[in-house]
Amino acid sequence: MTGDDTKHLPLEDLHMAAGARFGAFAGWSMPLTYPAGVMKEHLHSREHAGLFDISHMKLFEISGPGAAALLNRACTFDAGALEISQSKYTFFLNEAAGILDDLIVTRLGAERFMMVANAGNAAADEKHLRALAGDFDVKVDALDRVFLAIQGPEAWAALSRAGIETGSLVFMHGIEPREKWFMSRSGYTGEDGFEIGLPEAEARNLVIRLLEDERVMWIGLAARDSLRLEAGLCLHGLDITPEIDPASAGLMWAIPKEIRASGAFIGADALRAIVERGPAQKRVGLKPEGRQPVRAGAALFDADGNPAGHVTSGGFGPSAGHPVAMGYVQTPLAKSGAKLFADVRGTKIPVDIHPLPFTPHRYRKG
Repeated sequence: MTGDDTKHLPLEDLHMAAGARFGAFAGWSMPLTYPAGVMKEHLHSREHAGLFDISHMKLFEISGPGAAALLNRACTFDAGALEISQSKYTFFLNEAAGILDDLIVTRLGAERFMMVANAGNAAADEKHLRALAGDFDVKVDALDRVFLAIQGPEAWAALSRAGIETGSLVFMHGIEPREKWFMSRSGYTGEDGFEIGLPEAEARNLVIRLLEDERVMWIGLAARDSLRLEAGLCLHGLDITPEIDPASAGLMWAIPKEIRASGAFIGADALRAIVERGPAQKRVGLKPEGRQPVRAGAALFDADGNPAGHVTSGGFGPSAGHPVAMGYVQTPLAKSGAKLFADVRGTKIPVDIHPLPFTPHRYRKG
């Protein structure tokens, strides 16, 4: 992608003023770090409240009499079974049950749903949705919103001070607190937190109010990655891809039992066949020995030097206090406590299979 094609955040000037260092991600110029640095940003999000600009992600409103039926075809859940304001983590699959994208869908009304899609897949997701929508009485709107996340144990208090009450909203629920606003209690850090889509002018005002609070700090993409990795959360394009199915990825918990059995979503038959025979590989947490991080792409070997799998995400976990990684290993090795080795530039580093997440989730569920 040439520089001319790079997309820019609507609030880019605010990030520049805050001293952000930018880098390319999914076709966007994104703040990677701020002057505090990735370690402090990461720990601040775990201890206080981190503010993230996630406007590279896309919001789609799906409405009309056929909205639930469209979602039941496109996604791996029963849209009609969602209560108003309930959110669901779900997938677009291809016919081979590979994950085209992971999404969060929230029911806003009897015939209205909000979908949040990943940046790198937003254009393909929109095309996919619109192609399927032709068979249903439904309208798909790609919304023009700034999208912010505020994450951490003091997120609710900082929002309250900024004039936004979150009291009755619990984890994996979303509401429209004001016109053209969408707010969900969700995130990508393992902490309590919120994601808010809103018009640009109002977003600027909200950011200014939030940053007046010493509990709130801008957080860049680098700390977003280390936070989600410690929380054992997948990044599409690395940990889950169109070549990886939900069973191999350890994500079948996101597909309700009755939908696994009888759902008519795209890829349903292929997924049932994979589950029946058992996946050949499984996603696991990996803890390298010592302080050397093991990065995405590193090959994994068993004690005899045979290929055992590969690393999909890796880095240092500031809260965990040691390197953290995720990857895929052959299914017999996934639970065995077998001794594995990662090849890091020709050096074999011992790695242990480690339960996910590396740091406990602290969502507000009630």
